[in-house]
Amino acid sequence: MTSQPDFHVLNRAECEALLTSQHVGRLAFSFRDRVDIEPMHYVYANGHIYGRTQYGTKVDVLAHHPWIAFQVDDIEAVFEWRSVVVHGRIEFLDPDGSPQEVARFAQAVERFRTLVPNAFDVDDPTPVRELAFVIAVQEMTGRAATIGGTA
Repeated sequence: MTSQPDFHVLNRAECEALLTSQHVGRLAFSFRDRVDIEPMHYVYANGHIYGRTQYGTKVDVLAHHPWIAFQVDDIEAVFEWRSVVVHGRIEFLDPDGSPQEVARFAQAVERFRTLVPNAFDVDDPTPVRELAFVIAVQEMTGRAATIGGTA
């Protein structure tokens, strides 16, 4: 007999554990009557998502409409998965701004280098992604499915 799947809500610690363990998420944003979703590399630390991207339409839209959703999944099978959705505001960090902005940019680069050690350096594997961003997590929800009731 096959066990029934158990769907349940993740608590904050479980959500943060998932965000910490993964490094590819999807950034969702909207403008007028269109919603876009783009995959992004990221690092989660202390209630913030740090990432990088390149200039383009997405950045132009987000500069004026910074409210986003960010989703991260860990999928092992049809009924063995965890998913977290974060809502917040994306902010692009200026490496040439005020001393506070420069410090925040440096912190974002330091965090991101835990994932890509040569990021923002001469040996950067994706040098066109020169914009650092941070998302302060304002709301976080998570769900999971398991077989046999084990989380």
